[in-house]
Amino acid sequence: MFAAVSRLPFKAWPWLLMSAFAGALLITALYFQYVMGLAPCIMCVYQRFAIVGILLSGLVGAFGCQYSLVRWLAYTGWLLSSGWGLKIAHDQVLEEQLVLSGGFSSCGIFPDFPTWLPLHEWIPEVFKPTGMCGEILWTLFGYSMPFWMRITFALFFIAGLVVIASQLKKHKYNPYD
Repeated sequence: MFAAVSRLPFKAWPWLLMSAFAGALLITALYFQYVMGLAPCIMCVYQRFAIVGILLSGLVGAFGCQYSLVRWLAYTGWLLSSGWGLKIAHDQVLEEQLVLSGGFSSCGIFPDFPTWLPLHEWIPEVFKPTGMCGEILWTLFGYSMPFWMRITFALFFIAGLVVIASQLKKHKYNPYD
């Protein structure tokens, strides 16, 4: 099985599938915002940015899967984006727990994107926070959206680690088959 996983990064379709899944998550976030009226907080916006990082990593991997350097660039983007998204989602779950226990939570109003990449100004429809951290506006099976995003980012991260580990092990096959 590990050998089968190790062949996947050499084909475009697994990378495109990852990008499609990330794209679906981004569309779902916009549905929650614009159709259901759930305002995203700053942590939600950062998680969207992490999802975009996964989406772009998948596209880089898909279009450069034959080139080792490009694949490793895609792996790096995949792990960094999913790891950072996992951290932000986990922090947001902790914020929610603090508020539920009677504590007070406040978060920034303006995202801290680099000055050379002010996404909240360029694409405010996606990256401008308008909600408050710690509010639970939606649940599924009793768990909030950040809880589910924490699981999603963890699955992306673990999948990335498995794929990278499969690349480090020597296999007796031609990866381009």
